Amino acid sequence: MSTSTPAMPRRIAAEFLGTFWLVFAGCGSAVLAAAFLNPAGLDLGIGFLGVALAFGLTVLTMAYAVGHVSGGHFNPAVTVGLAAAGQFRWRDAPAYIVTQVVAAIAGAGVLFVIASGRPAFDAVESGFATNGYGDRSPGGYSLLAALITEVVMTAVFLFVILGATDTRAPRGFAPLAIGLGLTLIHLVSIPVTNTSVNPARSLGPALFAGGGALGQLWLFLVAPVAGALIAGFTYGGLLGQNEPSAPLESATLA
Repeated sequence: MSTSTPAMPRRIAAEFLGTFWLVFAGCGSAVLAAAFLNPAGLDLGIGFLGVALAFGLTVLTMAYAVGHVSGGHFNPAVTVGLAAAGQFRWRDAPAYIVTQVVAAIAGAGVLFVIASGRPAFDAVESGFATNGYGDRSPGGYSLLAALITEVVMTAVFLFVILGATDTRAPRGFAPLAIGLGLTLIHLVSIPVTNTSVNPARSLGPALFAGGGALGQLWLFLVAPVAGALIAGFTYGGLLGQNEPSAPLESATLA
């Protein structure tokens, strides 16, 4: 079996598809399905649990579908964290990050068009699955609480990714661990920040919600990257064994 790295255009296409799916389906679950009343007034919404599962499933499915092509980052913080850990080339990071941002905007744009098909929809009023703190936090949590949550959750997410792809870990199960890890992160942090751990995921919807969402966006660009760098720079010293982690290009293969 060939272990050569796919050409950059193929990797970019894979990152675009995966990030698009994460934002469209993950945020779509929150915008379209989290709360839903049928004509009889029965609540058929999926709630926080459903949204958490949706985000986890987007990463799980796309990690298996295209992770063997691009490594399955779908997240600028993951790209930066893996580069800090020595598992990804810094020179390739800009192309990945730009692609992830463009894909996130495209995913949010398609979701906006669909959501606008309902006459009462208003992206600003609804929040459009954006992240926030204070009066924009689902639970009214403070800036400090949001900052700590995003840094810690993203750091843990990178530890899961690096550990699941470690050459000592069981082969073929990395996407499952990563997807379930993201689900758990959402279960804990949706009430605090609506869960980012991904600057692209935060940026895409915020562009359509505008106003307060854009005013608080800085936190969800900075905190996930900080958390990813913490994990990337410390994983080897804390948990490594002088052996490199395997990128998802090979870690998805049994």
